[in-house]
Amino acid sequence: MIPPSPHPHAVALVELAPERKSPAIRPRDAATLIVLDRSGGMPKVLMGKRHSGHKFMPGKFVFPGGGVEPGDRLMNIAGTLHAIVEAKLIQRVTGGSIGRARALALAAIRETYEETGLAIGVNDMGMPDNPPAGQWTGFAAHGVFPSLEALHFVARAITPPGRSRRFDARFFAVDASQIAHRVDGLITAESELVELVWQPLDQVQNLDLPRITSMVLKELEARIAAGFGHHLPVPFFFEKNKRSFREEL
Repeated sequence: MIPPSPHPHAVALVELAPERKSPAIRPRDAATLIVLDRSGGMPKVLMGKRHSGHKFMPGKFVFPGGGVEPGDRLMNIAGTLHAIVEAKLIQRVTGGSIGRARALALAAIRETYEETGLAIGVNDMGMPDNPPAGQWTGFAAHGVFPSLEALHFVARAITPPGRSRRFDARFFAVDASQIAHRVDGLITAESELVELVWQPLDQVQNLDLPRITSMVLKELEARIAAGFGHHLPVPFFFEKNKRSFREEL
């Protein structure tokens, strides 16, 4: 995807990214899922610590997530995205479609299952038929259908040009009550995420976070304070001509 031209009402961010010399790389569609536990007074957010040996964000605390895979367009679902979420997901996207929007949401659920063992969806509909090969096969084996209707779209961010890896990432959020199954034993010293923590939202900034993760968490806190409705604007972060922008979808 070609980085968008700033919208007339986009807000330029003061902080600029450092100079980079990597060749131009097209951003890959990606998705991440913020799992929220709002059963107590202060909401808690699930954070995972990346393995220190990773070249990309080693040792940082992040949300589970990753790139969209072909199977994400094929997995059967129990519930669709809210119409407002679908509409926002295809804004400012070349070739945007409902199928692409749903694939992004499913990628967030699949990656969360792969990295944390948490299966988001419903477990009262039997086993999904003909799941795509890979992680979806394991997901379906637990008798869980992924459900998209409880997902909130809370942010979008494109990795700045010049980085060795670039993603056009969509950040979703879901309440922990939507966890239909938990697989234990996935988190080890050699796994992609070596530690999982449920961190209170008012303390999460104390963790070692990537800059964009910190920014999205601040947006999430404001969104919760405003009622956490689908109608609320979704921040879109990108860089153009070495200037960083925040636009609203």
